[in-house]
This record gives sequence, C-alpha cells and structure tokens, in this order.
Amino acid sequence: MTDDAFWAAALADAEAADAADPLAGFRERFHLPPGTIYLDGNSLGPAPLAALEALDGAARREWADGLIGSWNSAGWFELPTRLGDMLAPLIGAEAGEVVVTDTTSLNLYKALHAGLSLRPDRRVIVAEGGSFPTDLYVAEGVLATRPDLGLRLEGVDGTELLDLVDEDVAVVLVNQVDYRTGRRRDVREVTARIHAAGAVALWDLCHSAGIMEVGLGDAGADLAVGCTYKYLNGGPGSPAFVYAAARHHGDIRQPLSGWWGHAAPFDFARGYAPASGIRRFLCGTQPILSMRALEAGLALTAEAGLAPVRAKSVALTERFLALAEAGCAPLGVGVFSPREAEAR
Repeated sequence: MTDDAFWAAALADAEAADAADPLAGFRERFHLPPGTIYLDGNSLGPAPLAALEALDGAARREWADGLIGSWNSAGWFELPTRLGDMLAPLIGAEAGEVVVTDTTSLNLYKALHAGLSLRPDRRVIVAEGGSFPTDLYVAEGVLATRPDLGLRLEGVDGTELLDLVDEDVAVVLVNQVDYRTGRRRDVREVTARIHAAGAVALWDLCHSAGIMEVGLGDAGADLAVGCTYKYLNGGPGSPAFVYAAARHHGDIRQPLSGWWGHAAPFDFARGYAPASGIRRFLCGTQPILSMRALEAGLALTAEAGLAPVRAKSVALTERFLALAEAGCAPLGVGVFSPREAEAR
C-alpha cells in the first residue's frame, strides 16, 4: 500500500468510528472555533456552552440583581460542598467527602499537613521525583515549616516509590497518572501497600479526574487533591478539590484556618474552631463565578459517564499509537508511553 493509500484508509476508518461514536453529540455542546482540532484538553478543557450561560446568569442575575442576598437565595455559601458532592461519584467518593475550593497547590499544602496530623509520630514524606513540579514545590514548603521532617523521592533516593516506604514514613504523595508519559498507577494496589507500611495515602488526581475511574473509596485511600480545568471543563483557573475519607474527618488538621473553615463562621468568634466535616478544608471566601462555570462542566461529565469516556480515550489512543508506529517509525520516532491500555 502506498503512503497516500495508507492515510486515506486510516482517514476512512476514523470517519467510520466517528459516525458510530456514542459521545459524538457532546461535540455540539462545547464552543470551539470553526475548523479547530483541539488536542489540549489535558491542559485546559474547552468551554461547555452551558458554562458560558451559567457565567452570564450568575453575573447578571445573581450578582448584579441579587447582590449580597445571593449568598442565601442563590445558594452561594453551599457551592463548595454541593459541587463536591457532584464531583464525588466521578472519583469514587461518597457525599460529604469532597469539597471544591482553592487551587491544587493550596489544597495539596493543606492535605500534606492533614496527612502528617494523622501520623504525628512519623517524620518522612515520600513522593515521585518526576511528579508535576508543583507537588514537589509544595512538599518543600511543608518541610520549611517543619524542619523535623524529611523528603524521599522516587528516582532520587530509590528506584521504586514503594521501596522508600517504611516505619518512618507518614505520608506518600503519588499521582494516579504521570503527566509526562501517561503511566497509570493502580490506586487500590498502591494504597494497600502504603497502608501495609502504616503510612497515609495521598493521591494527586490532576491528570486522571474526569477521564477514567479512580475508585478512592473502594481502594481505601485517605486523601486526594485534583484540579477541574482539564478533563472536568471548569474553565481557566477553576477551583480545585480535596478529598478526605470520612473516617478521618474528626482527626485531621490543616494549617490554613480561614473563616470559611470555621465551625460557625457567622458567629465571628475570636478563636478558631474547625468545621466538623469536609468543610474544615475551606479557608477564605470562594470564587463563586468560577464555581458556577464548573457546575456545568461537572454535569456534562456525569451525563456522559466515565465508562464511555474512558472507552473512547482508549480507542483514540490505540488508533494514534498504531498510526504513529506505522507512519512515524521510519523517521525514527518511537512511543515512550506504556503500550498496554491498562497501564496508561
């Protein structure tokens, strides 16, 4: 087969797959400039039309017309936990275990401290040396406030992450998906091994939430953080999320003790008393307009369903890899990501 015939056959095959795609209808529910082929959803998801409408309504009706009354009449105050409950099924959590708030970096700072508070007799954090840099920067920031702590890194202090976990380790920070290669870790297996060493499992879901099953609850994970502007289509700078297993809510402590995380914020008490549940991970006043946009993105993801989304992701990647291997190998281009679908 000539090169032209090869690519013509590949195009016809792809068009047939598009025609049979059960998710094809969702394309019309996003705004994309005409003629655009957008492959950067792993960095910023496209804009759902419903999100643009929600932003307009929140700005014009809730803010401009409703003014301060919208904290109650439009349910602004409950948005962090209500959106958390919308997001929870997408990561395998229960209602009341997730709160939408702040940024991934801020939430990771809170979650690392929370994990350390669960293991006060241990002094080491373990993380991946090749993690997305903000994870390591935040871990360094935690160590700056706790000079008694140490940090061990996979690829620096040892070859395998779990080989670094022993009786001195308090928290293991691990990504479900490697942002460079797409390598996927088994949440259940890794969590079990972390727990076997007596440590806390803290998952970073920035590169997996909204694109695949996570299963935090079934795995027994302790804590997790993640962003919403990628596969959850929350918009640029949309608020991130924190997960904490309900069994830990009475014991965890986090250091950013702002008024929204207070047990009774409108009592304006002099001393700080943390809220009893997941709200204790809140700090200051929340970005309401961004939350309204995110609400639309979460609803779309829930409607589509993670199983069909994951199936399409696998099918698209398999097609791309096959074409890359067939068409680019003569140019010396290889595949660095795991070839097996379940490994990525």
